[in-house]
Amino acid sequence: MDELLYYLDIFGIIVFALSGALMAGRYKLDPFGVVVLASVTAIGGGTIRDIILQTPVFWVVEPYYLYVILATALLTIILVRQPKRIPKRFLLLSDALGLALFAVLGTQKSLALGSPIPVAIVMGAITGVAGGMIRDVLCNVIPMILRKEIYALAAMLGGGLFVTFHLLGWSENEATIVAVLGALLLRLAAIYWQVSLPAFDIIDKDNK
Repeated sequence: MDELLYYLDIFGIIVFALSGALMAGRYKLDPFGVVVLASVTAIGGGTIRDIILQTPVFWVVEPYYLYVILATALLTIILVRQPKRIPKRFLLLSDALGLALFAVLGTQKSLALGSPIPVAIVMGAITGVAGGMIRDVLCNVIPMILRKEIYALAAMLGGGLFVTFHLLGWSENEATIVAVLGALLLRLAAIYWQVSLPAFDIIDKDNK
């Protein structure tokens, strides 16, 4: 793995593990629950991607990902004593950064494994959103991907940008950085200005 991609991958694991650990803190889970939530958030999407693509699951081949998750969860428990005092927006920001990173890295890995472009973009989106979905379901929260907020669209934008720049002949590092920034900016803009897709609402004429 290229050095930049390696460090981005580790950073994404840390950010998503932090996101899961903070969510666990908001719901007052015990230390084991913190580790579980950090783990499923950080590696859930990549695990589903690798199973679908029938390639060895990345954290099984390279177990140091688990050590990074465990260290992040434990440091969060030690250093963040009162999670409810952490602004909810910080959780959204860390989730947005993880989403952008993993969507692009998931697309890149899928292309490297020979997936067609549409499949690679979908695999990137799954890598970015599935871990957060599992986290939210375990906490009995409606996953962000199912709400009105722009979420999966940001992940698909990141994957689409990476593919576009890759086809234009950009270097892998340049394509990765710009695609991550594009997905991140869209997600942050949606959070800041509360931009959302229109909700699907069936009007019940009998209850008017």
